[in-house]
Amino acid sequence: MSVGGSTVVLVHETTDELVELQALLDASLSRSTGHLRSIVASRTITAAQLTAVLTGMCTLALSTVTASGEPRISGADGHFWHGRWVFGTARSAAKAGHLAARPAASVAHLRGEDLGVFAHGRVEELNPLGADPATDWAEVRTYLQELYGGDAFDWDTDVVYYRLQPHWMTVYAPDLEALLR
Repeated sequence: MSVGGSTVVLVHETTDELVELQALLDASLSRSTGHLRSIVASRTITAAQLTAVLTGMCTLALSTVTASGEPRISGADGHFWHGRWVFGTARSAAKAGHLAARPAASVAHLRGEDLGVFAHGRVEELNPLGADPATDWAEVRTYLQELYGGDAFDWDTDVVYYRLQPHWMTVYAPDLEALLR
């Protein structure tokens, strides 16, 4: 696919997923404050360009909320998979407890001043204990095992993986060519 004179390689996303992601990006920016729009509107990229940039593991800043309503932020290995962030943690981690009780979350992926991807939404657990796994967990697990090693840990019991279903997402990327280099 050619986008703005550059060739973009689709990694995991289907054409329909790119259309859906672009609609989310456009709607999110249109609902944002004038201040944010003045910063991002001329310094953003398309859904297709974003998926070409977000390959492999991307470190996320993950924000959850405690039972008393206090924010908590932590790091997570993020993977942009079919237009959604997928990330995991140990089942015993504090963030796993927060997300089980309160599935609202925010994530940010930053690369210096070159890229900022910000999203708010709700998480869904991909590999719940004692339940039939989500239909695509086997595909996600295979992808992750290729990156981390199949025997890194027990993928179904030691770790919990989530997919963020965003209701808002925006991208700050002032220089696409620098990102693609």
